[in-house]
Amino acid sequence: MTWIRRNIRWIMIVSGVLTTTMFKAALAPDAALRSTFGESLSGPPLAEIVVRNWGALIGLIGGMLIYGAFNPPVRPLVLVVAGISKVVFIGLVLTFGQDYLGQVGIAVAVDTVMILLFAWYLVAARTLSARSSPLTAKVSV
Repeated sequence: MTWIRRNIRWIMIVSGVLTTTMFKAALAPDAALRSTFGESLSGPPLAEIVVRNWGALIGLIGGMLIYGAFNPPVRPLVLVVAGISKVVFIGLVLTFGQDYLGQVGIAVAVDTVMILLFAWYLVAARTLSARSSPLTAKVSV
């Protein structure tokens, strides 16, 4: 448990940097879709708006991870939000996008590792907090 608490800052920084690369979709949606899913952007202009928004939101999650790496009080919230975001992505790919697994399989695997590390830290932090809380300490009479 101490390993994860000692290394969470670096885990969050690396995860955040990798996640912020999705800002690319906000700036160059067609290129981002081609590199991520192997598909080009087609359809109405609405599709470009949605892809740009998707890229911006994922990029912001990455920024939150970097921010949380340096601000321990916000880490639990940041890790929960980032983890949920990654679980949703993986769930959508596995449910609706199995044809893209060859293209996004690495992203799914990396996100899965991130989720497991985030969950491990949250459990370790909660366990430490419960042990050190004066409310859970035994009172001797």
